[in-house]
Amino acid sequence: MAIPRLLVVDDDVDTRGMMTQYLRQNGFIALPCDSESAIMEHLTNGRVDLILLDVMLGDENGVEICARLRDEQDVPIILVSALSADHHRMAGYQVGADDYIAKPFNPDLLLARVRAVLSRAKRSASLVYRRSVSTFRFAGWTYDAKLDEVTSPQGFQVALSRKETALLKVLLANPHIPLTREEIATSLDVTGEGQGAEASGRAIDVLVGRLRGKIESDPKQPELLRTERGIGYVFATDVDVEGSA
Repeated sequence: MAIPRLLVVDDDVDTRGMMTQYLRQNGFIALPCDSESAIMEHLTNGRVDLILLDVMLGDENGVEICARLRDEQDVPIILVSALSADHHRMAGYQVGADDYIAKPFNPDLLLARVRAVLSRAKRSASLVYRRSVSTFRFAGWTYDAKLDEVTSPQGFQVALSRKETALLKVLLANPHIPLTREEIATSLDVTGEGQGAEASGRAIDVLVGRLRGKIESDPKQPELLRTERGIGYVFATDVDVEGSA
């Protein structure tokens, strides 16, 4: 198993050194950086599994850097800042940060958050819709990714909303894999940023109910999109994929 490679981005030499050393002592490859250009150099020249990015980065702004990275990169980003008010955190989440840690922080907390984000990133990689696939077939149904059309076993086209289609794509990429509501919500952003796990969970339950109503012969006793007790949901059918989009 590859050792995770982390970028520690901070313009303060002492803070950068402390974080880098601590992460190395705990089994990571930690690479110090002090600017956006240094980040891009590492991203261009090698694998990066997570970026710890200071918000107040000298003349540069970590939130703005995060936003630019999100336009091109899926690498997990944890923002680190002395600014801990809710609106500062929200600004980070709204540009795509995976987590936000306020300074000063306990190094053990930093380590736990890094491990948690890496774990989610590893799992959520399978949640990304496979754009190389042109057609999905499951239980007599067909989803044409090029045309964005769903056809029933009887040959009728079924209209799905944008969110219902996005949920179906996640399920098609993960047949027989139990998914938590949080994992699904993160991949879909069904509630908008910052509305919390409880709101996200309710939104997922509603969305699942709507999709069941369109693809299940009996939505009250679903055979395709089943509830996995204590976890979330599982797409309990084989999925065949073919072609490239």
